[in-house]
Amino acid sequence: MARHLRPLIQRWPSRVFSVEMDGAPVYFGIREKLRGGALLPAVFSKLQKEDRCYSLLVCSPDRIRGERFHWELRDKLLRDLPAGSDVTSMSSFLPEEKGSLVKGFFLRSRAEDSPLIEGMLSHLEQTDPVLVCSYSQSEADELWTQSLWVPAEKNLTKFYVVPSETPKHHPSALNMINSDVFYSLDEACEVLKKCGDIIPESLSVLEMLPSRVDARRKPDFPVIVIEGLDATGKTTLTESLRDALGATLLRSPPQCLSSWRARFDREPPLIRRAFYAVGNYITAEQICQEGSKAPVIVDRFWHSTAAYAIATAVTGPVSNLPPEGSEVYCWPGDLLQPSLVVLLTLDPEERKRRLRNRGLVKTDEEQELDHNRLFRLRFLVFYI
Repeated sequence: MARHLRPLIQRWPSRVFSVEMDGAPVYFGIREKLRGGALLPAVFSKLQKEDRCYSLLVCSPDRIRGERFHWELRDKLLRDLPAGSDVTSMSSFLPEEKGSLVKGFFLRSRAEDSPLIEGMLSHLEQTDPVLVCSYSQSEADELWTQSLWVPAEKNLTKFYVVPSETPKHHPSALNMINSDVFYSLDEACEVLKKCGDIIPESLSVLEMLPSRVDARRKPDFPVIVIEGLDATGKTTLTESLRDALGATLLRSPPQCLSSWRARFDREPPLIRRAFYAVGNYITAEQICQEGSKAPVIVDRFWHSTAAYAIATAVTGPVSNLPPEGSEVYCWPGDLLQPSLVVLLTLDPEERKRRLRNRGLVKTDEEQELDHNRLFRLRFLVFYI
């Protein structure tokens, strides 16, 4: 067994498993023994006896490699699984324990496809950082069991599948510091540095940083940030303020990174968030330079970067978002804070009409952030 898997497997019965159903997490646990009967978790209550289920959890000791492999695994599964198979995002974690989250996928297939699928999963288990489980229903009591495929061991370890209480915090909420949201330049740069051999553009991005970065300096003139989704009127307002105040207009991410945005938007969230975080620090340096001569208007800043990340990492209803006072809402200690932030909102139907007229469509992240609009308002009001 790989050394990095030992701590995870030793506490395996204590872990909670989360499967995305209808856009929200549904939880279940496992037990080595049952006292009396047990209710079926929602994930399994809708399955048929002939269904076969599997879970794949990406457990790489290398954070960058694991994130990229997880990002590519879904495409591989959708491409190679037999027709009629279903693939759903899932995760496993220790309740209220930071850093315990591992992500993966939950598979459902027909019984006749199980030999093909198990052969594919066995190959993945042997060659890639994947921990595999299979699920089956017993004939006697109709309960579902989980079989953990422990690498290099002949016998499968079996557990009973049981319902689990909804945890106090969404699993992603305890694992987003310097992962989904970055709170220091050093943390973001470290991710991009480690990507240098697989994403050469990462090193080019880092070269855009000044040799000595001081992104906390307060400029002499006010700094006004305008936030809002596309088609809410940011361009009109920022240009009007620029002309009225004789200000300098900047954008985040900065223009110097524009040629690489499409490249990093294809990467998994960890790498993509690091790219946008570095962009905020480059913008902060530009603000400090321009703010010594005139007021500065900024089209989006750290607020958008954090809001997009949090609203897409935390699935389900708005109530699943981190509670007020959570550390995830804290402003980075090494980043300049603006003098004023203005959030532009617009009736959703009117925004759709404007996007159609421009020939634009919402990105997946914009749709999720739009869904969590109450969070966006609370986020900005609470921290500005």
